[in-house]
Amino acid sequence: MSGQKAVENWGSRLGVIMAVAGSAVGLGNFLRFPGLAAQYGGGAFMIAYFISLLLIGIPICWTEWTLGRHGGRIGFHSTAGIFHALLRHPWAKYLGVIGFVVPVVIYMYYVYIEAWCLGYAVNALSGRLSVEGTDYGAFFGAFTGAAEDGVALHFGLGDVGLFVVIVYFLNFFFIYRGITKGIETVCKFAMPALIVIAIVILVRVMTLGTPDPAKPEQSVIGGLGYLWNPGDVGEGLLNPQLWLAAAGQIFFSLSVGFGVIITYASYLRKDDDVVLSGLTATAANEFCEVGLGGLITVPAAFMFLGAAGIVGQGTFGLGFNVLPEVFARMPAGHLFASIFFILLFLAAITSSLSMLQPGIAFLEEALGIGRKASVALLGLMTATGTLFIWYFSKDLKALDTLDFWVGTVMLFVQATILVLIFGWGLGIERGWQIAHVGSEMRIPNIYKFVIRWVTPSFLVGIFVLFVLKNVFGWNFSFTEAAFEPTGYMKDLVGDSPNFVARLSVAFICIITVSGVVIANLAGKPWERRAPLDAKDTP
Repeated sequence: MSGQKAVENWGSRLGVIMAVAGSAVGLGNFLRFPGLAAQYGGGAFMIAYFISLLLIGIPICWTEWTLGRHGGRIGFHSTAGIFHALLRHPWAKYLGVIGFVVPVVIYMYYVYIEAWCLGYAVNALSGRLSVEGTDYGAFFGAFTGAAEDGVALHFGLGDVGLFVVIVYFLNFFFIYRGITKGIETVCKFAMPALIVIAIVILVRVMTLGTPDPAKPEQSVIGGLGYLWNPGDVGEGLLNPQLWLAAAGQIFFSLSVGFGVIITYASYLRKDDDVVLSGLTATAANEFCEVGLGGLITVPAAFMFLGAAGIVGQGTFGLGFNVLPEVFARMPAGHLFASIFFILLFLAAITSSLSMLQPGIAFLEEALGIGRKASVALLGLMTATGTLFIWYFSKDLKALDTLDFWVGTVMLFVQATILVLIFGWGLGIERGWQIAHVGSEMRIPNIYKFVIRWVTPSFLVGIFVLFVLKNVFGWNFSFTEAAFEPTGYMKDLVGDSPNFVARLSVAFICIITVSGVVIANLAGKPWERRAPLDAKDTP
């Protein structure tokens, strides 16, 4: 195809590990994870979390690395193209369209949140977020537009608009530079910087002692105990909602099922290790999440505000309402607040860049266009989505609706498809051989059974529970079962449907149909390319 550039590759093994770790390390590590751990009782949540890591996270991670590298051997870098090459059926490419829709739509709202992080960092450094007694909820509502539709469409220092423009420019500048000069370069600098900043903040939090001598229970030890004490583990593990939360966190934490890792892995050379590299990237993410994020956010908030200041706070409430108040009460708080939000910004930009590459790869190989055209087309598409979220910002309704139906529901579906293709479509024995080409360690053989049977069953079970709870409103009771459709369903088909929610779902449908049309256009050219067959198996 005349418009395409030469095939790209990663510059180094460290580069691809940093990039995959960067895609995984995001806001969920420092805000969502500690909040969930505190909400579900520390020890019980961590047991469910690590079981989910072993049965969902690591298997899907190895699956994506293997399928990606194998598909990349004949020049396919998108999920749709790789599925087409592996399954050799006309409908296979349509399954892969989800791998285009999920990261592209998530990027549309994730980059908006990324702008919050940069804006909060600047406002903290200027002193606007360091005044004790400030109504941080009101500031958040005005800055993000959560108070009213359209109010965020301003471009002053205290408005999100300026920062949306800045982060949009940065993301597309680096994605235009490509794999090596763009994504790899950013991640090789941003990831070490992020870890150094996190360690600095962690040291500060761990040396706070007891900020208020009149409240001796609100100490470092008390904060760590609040987060990590096991509580009633047995009762906690019987709570289906805890398992839903733990499994969902693994998806968000490792970026599995997003279509990012499979695309990144497609740029590997044919003998590059995927087993150890995948495990290393996973370990780096877990260090940032459990070792850093889990020891910073909630303990700091507990020391200054107690449990009452944390309970009931979601990810955004904890990060953008509670923590600014904590920093305002801390010596040199404006400085630590600023570097904390810089930390969040670095975590966000390494993730948002990763969400763009699957879309770029899909457009380039499906339409036969070059980097410049694909970046322009994807930029127009994502800018439309972000502007939609930016304008319909009241109660973050558009953002929340897109996150639920794409960032959760479609994500589960995509992850399940990936595992089934590896274990059943490609075949577990063939997949095992392919995974171990050039590998420096072997995957334990027990994972043959896990990937083929346990992971799909676990995924389907968790997904069914999730839909029953979060769509149909099941109360998890078998004896006195009750179903009350949740707001996500009532927003669409209830007596008083929400216009913005309906518009958001219509937007998802438009993006999905667009992906299907593009995949259909690519069908015949792809069919003329040599398929992966038995001779390609090592």
